[in-house]
Amino acid sequence: MYKLGIDVGGTNTDAVLIDENRSVVADIKYPTSADIYDGILGAMRTVLDKSGVDPKQINQAMLGTTQCTNAIVERRNLAPIGILRIGAPASTGIRPMVDWADDIRRISAGSVIIGGGFEYDGKELAPFDREGAEKFFTDMKEKGVKSIAVSCVFSTVRNDHELEAARLCRQVMGDDVHVSISSEIGSMGLIERENATILNAALWQVAERFTDGFAKSLQDEGITNADVYLSQNDGTLMTMEHARRYPILTVACGPTNSIRGASYLSNLKNAIVVDVGGTTTDLGVIQNGFPRESSVAVTIGGVRTNFRMPDVISIGLGGGSIVRVRSDGSVTVGPDSVGYEITKKALVFGGDVMTATDIAVRCGLTYLGDAERTAGIPREVADKALAVMRAMVEDSVDSMKVSNADADLILVGGGSVILPEDISGASSVLKPEHFGCANAIGSAISKVSGTYEKLVDYDKIPRDQALENARAAAVDAAVEAGAVRDTVEIIEMEDFPLAYYPGHTSRVKVKAAGDLR
Repeated sequence: MYKLGIDVGGTNTDAVLIDENRSVVADIKYPTSADIYDGILGAMRTVLDKSGVDPKQINQAMLGTTQCTNAIVERRNLAPIGILRIGAPASTGIRPMVDWADDIRRISAGSVIIGGGFEYDGKELAPFDREGAEKFFTDMKEKGVKSIAVSCVFSTVRNDHELEAARLCRQVMGDDVHVSISSEIGSMGLIERENATILNAALWQVAERFTDGFAKSLQDEGITNADVYLSQNDGTLMTMEHARRYPILTVACGPTNSIRGASYLSNLKNAIVVDVGGTTTDLGVIQNGFPRESSVAVTIGGVRTNFRMPDVISIGLGGGSIVRVRSDGSVTVGPDSVGYEITKKALVFGGDVMTATDIAVRCGLTYLGDAERTAGIPREVADKALAVMRAMVEDSVDSMKVSNADADLILVGGGSVILPEDISGASSVLKPEHFGCANAIGSAISKVSGTYEKLVDYDKIPRDQALENARAAAVDAAVEAGAVRDTVEIIEMEDFPLAYYPGHTSRVKVKAAGDLR
């Protein structure tokens, strides 16, 4: 039996087949198309042809996609939504979407703040305003809205009012309404958590499109016996149904797939990963085999959120980055790129644009296309461009470190051929076999995770008991997401005391992961 992993990037769609021993049977890169499904189909057909594997022997298929990220950034295909905040009178000073740009704020068909919510310790601020909520849902139904975002003050401590609102919403608007509740999506902090919930609600059509499209693509290629999963941004997988409920969790899954794939290929559990694509280079950190999570609020398409995101730095450097010589003799690399047209526009492929790949060929780092076509690049220009590329990566590597000690570096991605292997700040530089398709490999070998996060007062419940309860809840969440219970293990645990809270209150966060069913 085999696993199929696919990762859709801006330049290439990568596909890989892995056997039951987790060995790579075949890996390919296929140009990403304007309509991503043509690229996915092409990648599937190519990897199946290369491997000779019977499609009916594939029992698991995994997809990593940038569709949700693109929809937010490009303001396309976002569904109209209604926003219900439970928090009057405490939170009326700041309205929902207060700092959103006008071009994305228009997704709101209406918003309201009603009575309810909780204190930090779970004490009720005000009773849930059921009448106000029912009136709002009736209004949204009349407007034809199909998706609702529900947020509540301190719902990560106690989500009773959010759950009551969700039940009422379905009673009023019907069972086919999409309800996103903030306690299942974001972390502490009402506004950022609410923002993430709004984006999740607006992405339901995008999620249906790419999940249905991927399933149809598999069906068309005869892959009929496979369980289908989507990559999420903590380096693990989720089921199709989970992806439809929480599409926001697919944002930034590409870099995390590469990080997981790099860890698997290199057998390193702690290192810095440099993933070079055709347009950008993403740098992330492996901690205990999983991507390090960002500890600060993350902005997506101009919207500030606080749901889990990988700690990743992206720079405008890739194999297709355009190289220019200024009038003063200095050389710039990127941030613009020829992208998926590199095989038409780069010098080595018969084009007329000098790219980072041409520089790498001119300097002897790699051999692609017709090397003779780079002979016209002065060696001085090539050396300057290479120095710029090296400096860009070295600066970013330093930014990812938590100390001044040298760190192991893993180079992956098809564009990593443009980088030299002598990089300052690295104790070792490794480019493993199959480095070009690390993202698809990361998708194929990923596990399933579950996370628990709550504020706990150790004066009310002993610390040991609270942590044990948190571990059990995280394991249950992983099993619910599709993991085999016997394989689930705790991969991350935080117990952070909150000095500004009375008593002995801590923020407890536990993440567990296990193998797919």
